[in-house]
Amino acid sequence: MAQVRIVTDSTADLSRELVERHRITVVPLLVQFDEEVYRDGVDIDTDRLFAKVAEKKRLPKTASVGPAVFQETFARATADGAEVIYVGISSKLSSTLQNARMAVEPFGNRVHIWDSLNLSTGVGYQVLLAAELAGAGKSPDEILTALEDARPKIRTYFVVDTLDYLYMGGRCSGLQMLVGSLLKIRPIIAVVDGGMIVAAKLRGPRQKALDWMLERFAEDARQVGVDPTRVFITHTGVPDDARYMADAVRRTLPEVREILETRAGAVIGSHCGPGTIGIIYKTK
Repeated sequence: MAQVRIVTDSTADLSRELVERHRITVVPLLVQFDEEVYRDGVDIDTDRLFAKVAEKKRLPKTASVGPAVFQETFARATADGAEVIYVGISSKLSSTLQNARMAVEPFGNRVHIWDSLNLSTGVGYQVLLAAELAGAGKSPDEILTALEDARPKIRTYFVVDTLDYLYMGGRCSGLQMLVGSLLKIRPIIAVVDGGMIVAAKLRGPRQKALDWMLERFAEDARQVGVDPTRVFITHTGVPDDARYMADAVRRTLPEVREILETRAGAVIGSHCGPGTIGIIYKTK
């Protein structure tokens, strides 16, 4: 049986240690300030991103790489006869998956494209699942079947701490930003069917938003069960909040095997801004 290699893009927000441990290939997406083009996770991270936004007073553009980059990536990955499963950011949020699909023709049925219908470590959760199954010698069909089972069970919630980035990105009006800032309203975003919805708008202390997400986690743990394999806590530079949430997760689900704290990359960070934190897990 041919080896199966797992490829993803940088919006999966997996740490370098996880990528290396599971032998995952990551295609960096692009962050562009005027003529300056950076590769997400290679030339720029969220700290540098936020500094440049503060300096330039505007957001960068983010973009997928073209089909040619995917074709080169798939060619290297299949050169020894291996097969590839590419797990990408939701097709409803980015053209990345479409570009990957445009690159598969030369490889026949040796390259498989999987739409995660998610973002950030909602993608990363599926990437790790695929990588672990590939490492266990499972076939592409077996891996894709497991991904199909897992995809609708993945829960992704995150709180946006500042409306500035949503405003600069055209996702809320100046009036909405003013009112939201004055009232200290923090939107909580959920990923549903591959798109983003506002699950709640919370007014008051930041911890209230963290507790809202933790309450959803606890409800799922009680009502349908949460897969104890792993829980992700992903953020744009708020490690104290990540520790608070990790401690709460352990109290709620003592049997959880690993809680993975990861930093969001520059592409995700350019849309949600500093102070963002989310929880990602899979129900049973």
